[in-house]
Amino acid sequence: MIPEPEVARYEALSPYNVVRLTRPGSDYDRAARTFHEWMAGGILVADPQSMYVHEVRFEGRRRRDLIAALRLQPYKDRVVLPHERTHRGPKEDRLALLRATGVSLEPLWFVYEGRGSGLAQIIEVVSGRNPAVVFNGPEGTEHRLWVISDPTLHAAVHAALAPLPVLIADGHHRYETALAYAEEVGGDADAASRFTLALLTDLDDPGLQVLPTHRVLKAGVAVTGGEDKATLEETLAALRGRVAAGAYRDHRFQVLPLEGEVALVELHSQVIDNILGKRSPEDFLMYTRDPAEAVRWVDEGTGSAAFFLDGPDLRLVLKLAQEGKTLPQKSTYFHPKPPSGMVFFELDRDRHL
Repeated sequence: MIPEPEVARYEALSPYNVVRLTRPGSDYDRAARTFHEWMAGGILVADPQSMYVHEVRFEGRRRRDLIAALRLQPYKDRVVLPHERTHRGPKEDRLALLRATGVSLEPLWFVYEGRGSGLAQIIEVVSGRNPAVVFNGPEGTEHRLWVISDPTLHAAVHAALAPLPVLIADGHHRYETALAYAEEVGGDADAASRFTLALLTDLDDPGLQVLPTHRVLKAGVAVTGGEDKATLEETLAALRGRVAAGAYRDHRFQVLPLEGEVALVELHSQVIDNILGKRSPEDFLMYTRDPAEAVRWVDEGTGSAAFFLDGPDLRLVLKLAQEGKTLPQKSTYFHPKPPSGMVFFELDRDRHL
């Protein structure tokens, strides 16, 4: 998510920067006009029906993703699985943008357990060819994109993915928005309006990286009964392989052992909820991926206590999602995010896939 003050900087980089579509402020009609102007002017060119393989290299790692149209299905079908609770606000903004443009402007990110499906082999074959596009992204990332236009490969990908549930990695609000938009627009089962642009990553991909999001409470009483630690680094190291959370308050680090399967869930139910009582956590929590920043917020008086987590076990998250359980907001942070602007998908109810 690009912070609002950064949007103008990206706009200044190019008259064709994708933020002019994805971050139009409240002028959603302007985004729609811009998209159609770029199509008419040849800035954007329509591909024949295609799928794509995306590769990102970062920090000595490599991740490969499939980009394709994913059929929208309600959560009750247990095919597309959420793992976080959502709130109303962000969905209203994204729905207004969808209504104005009729285009899926950014892929939603999903993960799947593809072991034995054959999909990894298909991706390996495709990525052995010369890529259609090579570019550099933020944070030193390097990207490659391959186009899959062969209907035989499309059929093989479809057959591999059809029996698999997918877990929403990033884009819960946008998935629910896409569902709402599809119901508004209508179209038969295979109409483009019944799909969304999706980026799909195998849980076994060695480059799939998921980071924790740490919590800072704005107010509350001290937590007792933890294991004292001398430093932040020692606290974080002590969390690995345990159902536990780190805590910091009054210049003191602790590790809090927790009972249960998922540290984040137990941190909220056994600690945060007990501190806040009937008060809403979302009114009293701040979030950061930088544990040192969480410590600084407490030292500066912005927060009263910080809580640290280890990275979540994605297979356990998938298991809970299959059981219909959701985690608190900001339970996962998948890194690095796929760049916007690689592929767009027009949601035309009269076009069939």
